[in-house]
Amino acid sequence: MNLFRNLLFWIVLALVGALAAQLLVQDPGKVVVTYGGVNYLTNVPKALLMLIGGLLALWLVWKVLSLPFVAMRRRRKKQARARLIDGLDALHQGHWSRAEKSLALAARNRDVAAIAGIGAARAAAARGDAAAQSQHLDALADDHPVARALTVAELALSEQRPADALAALDAPNAQPLPPRGLALRAQALAALGRAGEAYGLLGSLRQQNAWPADQLSRLEAAWAEAALREAADANVLADHWERLPKPLKTDPAAVAAYAERAAALRWEEAAAKSLEQALDARWDESLASLYGRLPIGRLDARRAQAERWLATHSGSPGLLLSLARIARAQGQWPQAEAYLHRALAQGANSEAWEELGHGFAQVGDESRARLSYLNALRAARGEATTELPGRDLRQKLFDEAVTEERDEFGMPRLRG
Repeated sequence: MNLFRNLLFWIVLALVGALAAQLLVQDPGKVVVTYGGVNYLTNVPKALLMLIGGLLALWLVWKVLSLPFVAMRRRRKKQARARLIDGLDALHQGHWSRAEKSLALAARNRDVAAIAGIGAARAAAARGDAAAQSQHLDALADDHPVARALTVAELALSEQRPADALAALDAPNAQPLPPRGLALRAQALAALGRAGEAYGLLGSLRQQNAWPADQLSRLEAAWAEAALREAADANVLADHWERLPKPLKTDPAAVAAYAERAAALRWEEAAAKSLEQALDARWDESLASLYGRLPIGRLDARRAQAERWLATHSGSPGLLLSLARIARAQGQWPQAEAYLHRALAQGANSEAWEELGHGFAQVGDESRARLSYLNALRAARGEATTELPGRDLRQKLFDEAVTEERDEFGMPRLRG
């Protein structure tokens, strides 16, 4: 297609030239030039040839006169590129002083000023010279404000100064931010405890491929959890929860964050329901344990729900621990103790021992309370625990039975 267009152009140009030549042959015309009282007479074709020749001569003179300057400019560009390559290589190898010197010299050339100035600033930062770092970055402020803002933000985040990073990225002359700028801004917002705003940037980050899909998914889950925990009131919490995609509404970390924040805001029904729905959709031991740990009421309803789950998850240490906590909150320590021993038999560790310590302390059994707390500490450290006194053989066999006998479906079953 390009060949056809070029051929057509030259054919049309030849036809136009032939037509112009034909017209000039028929009537060459007359050109009169008066200069200094003298008239110079010629025809149009000769005048055009003289004009073209004069322009060509002027072009040749300009080229000859500019050759030294062109050579100098090419030499400077070649030197700047060589210094840039040497400086970047030194920066990569960790030769900070050599890298800064080479890159600072390369930055004098406007063609590579941005990348060289950024590299020099990084080298200065690596050797701990904050003044030189600022000097290199300030030199980019007028001609390369976006590059300067990105470098300032990245260095500030590496030094745990998210407020400075956000201020640099929000500067008017740095707008609009490129994908890297949006990513840094989201990181700064999350570090400042504004995860909800960072979560709101995920759409743009995804659209511009600022991060790989796996990393975006991890950040989405982390920022969703943080945003739920940071919610200032129930309305903000509800808004964040409603904006979550369905998979995150069953993610244990996000569900736990929502339930705990809702409980703190005295939104007890929402806290309990979120855990119940998540556990019905996908069983998770951490959520099962949290169900009994939530500082809310609804003890009878929660215990009834937990006992229904126990029919299909009788070997769940988290669920047994929740039942023990609810029973103790209802003043039924014997039942709570039994659930706790069953939980320990199923693999529960420090939390169950700590709950045992709370229960024994509540009923005035100080010796077993102290031993339970000691066992909680040992279990947290991965050390061996000590058997509690006062448990007869029948009770120990009952605790162990839940790990040994299973029904025809492979589910744990208690012995009667």
